[in-house]
Amino acid sequence: MENIKLPIALVAAMAVQLAGGVWWVSQQSSTISSLEETVSQLGSRMAIEDNINLKRDVQNNSEEINDLWTDLNSVVASVVAITSLKQRIALIENDLKYMMRDYESANDPRSPRQ
Repeated sequence: MENIKLPIALVAAMAVQLAGGVWWVSQQSSTISSLEETVSQLGSRMAIEDNINLKRDVQNNSEEINDLWTDLNSVVASVVAITSLKQRIALIENDLKYMMRDYESANDPRSPRQ
């Protein structure tokens, strides 16, 4: 091992490669750290956006529910009005039935006249 002669160019090339390798690894480490920070920030941002979107959706749904209650009240009012009209029609039909019976009995030649 004493007589090993290495050319200076080979030693210089190996030193440059070693320095380049160290530089590349440090760049990769820096890139990974930067990406980890970016992912962390994006995660926080997405959580905030999800919270805001949830609040907006709840507010929109509550407005839609209020609209549904308004529509339901209108339907109930319509049903009540229809039921009231049906009751009045039933009373009128009943009155008409008795009036027709009285009219027919008054015009029946077999019935005794007063």
